[in-house]
This record gives sequence, C-alpha cells and structure tokens, in this order.
Amino acid sequence: MPDPVEQVIIRPQPGRQEEFLSSPADIVIYGGAAGGGKTWALLLDPLRDIHIPGFRALIFRKTYTDVIKPGGLWDESMRIYPSLGARPNQSDMTWEFPSGAVVAFGHLPGDAALSKYDGAQVALLAFDQLEHFSERAFWYLQARNRSTCGVPPRLRATCNPPDPRDEGASWLPRLLEYWLAPDGYADLTRAGVIRWMARYQDNLIFTGSREEIINEYPGAMPLSITFIPATIYDNKILLRSDPNYLARLQALPYIERERFLGDMRRGGNWRISAEAGKVFNASWFEVVQHVPDGGIDCRAWDFAATVKSLRNEDPDYTAGVKMRKIGDYYYITDVWHERHAAGEVDAVLEAMTERDIRFAQATKASYRLRWEIEPGSAGLRESERLRRQLTRRFGMMDVQGVPASGDKIQRSRAFSVAAERGQVRVLAAAWTDKFLAELHAFPDRPHDDMVDAASLAFNSLSDAPAEPARKPQANPWLKAR
Repeated sequence: MPDPVEQVIIRPQPGRQEEFLSSPADIVIYGGAAGGGKTWALLLDPLRDIHIPGFRALIFRKTYTDVIKPGGLWDESMRIYPSLGARPNQSDMTWEFPSGAVVAFGHLPGDAALSKYDGAQVALLAFDQLEHFSERAFWYLQARNRSTCGVPPRLRATCNPPDPRDEGASWLPRLLEYWLAPDGYADLTRAGVIRWMARYQDNLIFTGSREEIINEYPGAMPLSITFIPATIYDNKILLRSDPNYLARLQALPYIERERFLGDMRRGGNWRISAEAGKVFNASWFEVVQHVPDGGIDCRAWDFAATVKSLRNEDPDYTAGVKMRKIGDYYYITDVWHERHAAGEVDAVLEAMTERDIRFAQATKASYRLRWEIEPGSAGLRESERLRRQLTRRFGMMDVQGVPASGDKIQRSRAFSVAAERGQVRVLAAAWTDKFLAELHAFPDRPHDDMVDAASLAFNSLSDAPAEPARKPQANPWLKAR
C-alpha cells in the first residue's frame, strides 16, 4: 500500500502580508521596514498561477550575490518550491513546476544591463528591495510585464526607505508620496488605497479614478498602483523564531534605525535626511538612571493651541521640557509632549507646575518657569496673563515669558554645543527615545516642539550660578513613574 501523501499548506501571514498578496492593483509595493516578511511574500505571489502552462515570473535582486546569499531569494525558495514539485536549475536560477510554469530570479547590477532583458515576456515582474534599483530600471523593465498565457500582468515590489546618502535615493519616496504622512512614516489611513496613474507628456499623473485619467488626458492608458506598509511587528513568525532581531534593529545608528525600524506601526521613515545628527546627535547624550539632588530646575514650554482636525491632520504639539543644572552639567529630567486645544493648556500648565515645585522641594532644588512669547502685542498680553495667573496660584516664584530671538537653529546653538561636549544627560524614561529622535532629526522633521522647549530651558539656565549637587535622597519622581 503506498504511503499517504503529506498535505502541504503554504499561506501568507494574516494581516499586511495577506493584504499584499490579495491586492488587485497592477502595481503593488510592499514593506517600508526591515523584517516585514517581504522576500517570503514575493516568493508566494507566483504560486497562484503555477498550474498554468506558459506562466512566467521574473523576480529581481540588485546583484547575483543578493540572490544566492543566505536568507535571499534562492535560499528561501528552497524551503517552499520543492514541496510543490518544482525542479531547480541553479545554473540559470530558475524553478520549473509540473505544469511547465517557470519562476526565474534575475539580477541587475546597473542600467547598462537592461538590454539583457529586451524581448522578455513575464506575467509577473517583481523587484526585491526596489530602493536599490534606479527609476529608469523600474520603468524600463515594466514594459516586459506582459502576458499571453491568460494571466493578467502584474508588477510587485518590496522595499525599505532608501539611504538618503545614495545617489537617486529620492525617486521611490516621490512615487509613494500619496501614502506617506508629513513626518515621513506611512499614512495608515491610505495603506492599500488604490490610485490610478499614467505618463502624459512625460509627466506621471496620479488620480483617484481610472475614468479621470481617460477623460482628462487623451490617449493616456492608466495603471492602478498602491503601497502596503509592513513592519517587523507584522511578522509574528520572525518575532517568535528570532526575538533578538528586534534588538539588533534597535541598536542601529540613527539613520539606519529610522529606515529599517522607524515607527512601530507605520514602519521606516522615508524623509530621513543625510543631514540628521548635525545640529544634535543622539550619541552625544548620556542616558542616566538617576539625577542628583540640588541645582536649579527650569521647565520651559513651547505652546501649541492646535488639535488634529480634517484640515490639519498633523498639528504642532505642546511641549514642556524640564532641565536641571548642577555644576557644569545639565540633566533632562522630564518631557511633556501632547496635542492640546487652547482651552486645555492652562490646566496642563498649572498641574505640571504644581508637580514640578513639589519635586524641586523634595530634591532640594530651586525652580524657575519659562515659555516663549509669541510675536506681537497679543503674545505679550497672553504672556503677562500667564505670569499673573501662575504667580497668584503658586506665590512669588521665578516665572516669565521669553521673547524669541533669531531662528530656531540659532536659538539651539548653545544647547547643541554643550551636548556635543558631553555636558547634557537625559533621564531614562518612557519619553527618552522620542525626545532624542526629534533632536537628532532637527531641523529636517516637520515637528521640533521638544527641541524649542529644551533650547529655551538650556538658555534660561546657562547664565545661572553653577550650584553643586546635594547628597542624593530617595527620588519621589522615579518612584512615581
């Protein structure tokens, strides 16, 4: 009696990998961060059509070494395709399935090799790590994406945000502009949303409907396109099998960490700049577990009276940074960073001031409070109102608004110099990584509220006398956290 045939079930992981493989768009780009299961998704995509004679798929990596390296296309395909009866031919990097369908792996080290694929005809054209290919290569090869086997042609690609230091790094973020939020991460409200595009008079046109292109651009033939973001947190199998991979991503230098890890839900940052780390560098700041008693505390505020709305999806934040000066060192001891309506700011300010004063008293530090005065007479009146309100509530204390002078970079210069000298330390807390990330990205990110507040606190303390540290006592702030 013959042995029973073992059933093999191969399926995508639920969630974004499944969304990628089920999208009906002509062009689907997937990923935007490391560890999202991108290569595996590309290898699964041809399997829906391998029963069709004449079906051809061609999956590209930049170099031959990329194709054959451990964990690369060939290595991973060996874990999937043999169980489906496919025969490998490593000499030409192809798999042939029982129906005669073929999946091939190609490489394209430079645009000079594009002519090698002239005349090719593939129903599925795919790019693994599209950011390594030129814009010319992408559009040139998509002309090879054609089919006579009955399978509608489709183009699939995976990617991470490109290295901003590479030549030609900007073309892919431009292509994906619609799916990216102002801060550079994926806009999850648009993930998987299909747009229609066409090239008209050598310009790419994007619209929300096929009919709009046909009606407004005579002769233009539209294609549908979408982007589906994925992060390591979407790859549950990888997190279970190699939990330390996340730790290795977190240990990357800032630019690479923003590209490959970025935001937990939205993935890597597509707008990270090669200039990041020039004004402030995260490596300049020592993260400490404790702050000495004594010295002078200053809480500085950058107020923002806007909340998220349909008209403004990415408003500024109200930021309050508390800094302690002890001798020649400055300690960032607390950061408040939230969006508030104008009517909420007073309540937050009073509550934080009361807490700050109690903490300063408990740790034998003096206390001062500062905020930036908005330009114009209305800003002066509002500043005076706040000063009187806080003085009346808490008694006579060192509290005042400070007029802004110079641009943001000029105002942050003294703080930057002290940080580079190693004079600024940051308390380890839930807000620490976010605070250092904004400093490191300054001035290229759309929000710099914490930078403004920290610079104001530093400038307000820099001319204060260098009071010595006092003998450490039990720290009620650390206990409260």
